[in-house]
Amino acid sequence: MLRVAVVGSGPSGCYTAQSLVQLDPAVYVDVLDRLPCPYGLVRYGVAPDHEKIKSLQNNLRTILEHERVRFLGGVRIGAGGVPVARLRELYHAVVYCVGAATDRHLGIPGEDLPGSFSATQFVSWYSAHPDAVDDGFVRAARSAVVIGVGNVAVDVTRMLARGAAELSPTDMPQPALDALTASRVADVHMVGRRGPSQARFTTKELRELGGLPEAQVGVRPEELALDPAYLDPTALPAAQRRNVEVLRDWAQASQTASARRIHLRFFLRPVELLAEAGRVGAVRFERTLPDGLGGVITGTGQYEEIEAQLVLRSVGYRGVPLEGLPFDADHGTVPHLAGRVLREGVVAPGEYVAGWIKRGPTGVIGTNRPCAKETVTSLLEDADLLVREERQADPLEALRAEGAEPVEWSGWQSIERAEAALGASLGRTVVKLPDWQSLMSAARSQGF
Repeated sequence: MLRVAVVGSGPSGCYTAQSLVQLDPAVYVDVLDRLPCPYGLVRYGVAPDHEKIKSLQNNLRTILEHERVRFLGGVRIGAGGVPVARLRELYHAVVYCVGAATDRHLGIPGEDLPGSFSATQFVSWYSAHPDAVDDGFVRAARSAVVIGVGNVAVDVTRMLARGAAELSPTDMPQPALDALTASRVADVHMVGRRGPSQARFTTKELRELGGLPEAQVGVRPEELALDPAYLDPTALPAAQRRNVEVLRDWAQASQTASARRIHLRFFLRPVELLAEAGRVGAVRFERTLPDGLGGVITGTGQYEEIEAQLVLRSVGYRGVPLEGLPFDADHGTVPHLAGRVLREGVVAPGEYVAGWIKRGPTGVIGTNRPCAKETVTSLLEDADLLVREERQADPLEALRAEGAEPVEWSGWQSIERAEAALGASLGRTVVKLPDWQSLMSAARSQGF
């Protein structure tokens, strides 16, 4: 029997567990997570109004309910929890699927002013992540600037521009719903330093901005025209060509009165956040131009200031070190060879990685499937050597002896019931429990 611990229950962790039980009929998998809830960014990163993507939880649920897979939530690995070395003693192999838990910074003056946040912080708040802090994101804001032109930037822009009637049917926590309903944000500026042909959002996400009943989208034709690919987009890959076509249509459309306005801006590079009354009041941008040689941009020395009492940077995720594992600080990943962890260039027996901590924050949810399969293939190639090491029959008691209090699947199901009951009491559907205390109380009501 091969016992494997998978650390992380997001898509990469679940797909790793799935590959293991599909490819080896004798493997048993414990999926460990720091949170008492499974599904990772599918639960805490996908926007609450994206019901189709969030329904992926049903597929991940099937994996975690497999007879040879066990979910153990509320188990911290590394600093303040079960040491990496101890985990390796309990299991024949450990696969780390811990994602990219922090965000990249702009590195410009004023970035730390009150009112300036990462998109990750904002998303965690409206997604009810138990570590999230209510920083009064929209409380004093009339105008918001979102820096970045990827799908996360589109998500937060859309959430700022949606009305109460559109947000109420989601599982958004009640405090976030109340705050966004009372928001006075009338203008949302989503700004990219490059042109529309190099934006990272998908066409489907982009088009959703144009379907918001209470918001009008504006695009400046002169900024689109700065992109060499704009006049002849036929040479672009299909996805980028569709983006340019959508933006072209919006630029040519007449503007109508609306409660909120979304401004899509391009070729503007943030250089400073400006203070007003002790908090952010505007963002200073430098106009950029493409060099026509593959997407490199240069500054022009021309500047523009956009009013903003709320600034959200959405310029990418980054992995963080896990105590006890090697870490490549330049790339924000764990060094590996086909998923096998490398310690000082040498394969570390029984230690593996998959997902963003392996390859960096790239790809979509489905990209994790082949990534996980590559890692599992490496692990199973090593299985004959791994099973020669003595391991106890069930590591659960040892984990408890280490101070962990694992939330098993029945505890997670109790959380689900509590969230359904909370939604019913508020006249909504399911409403997420927003903090550690309420989550753990719900889990304990069923028992771990």
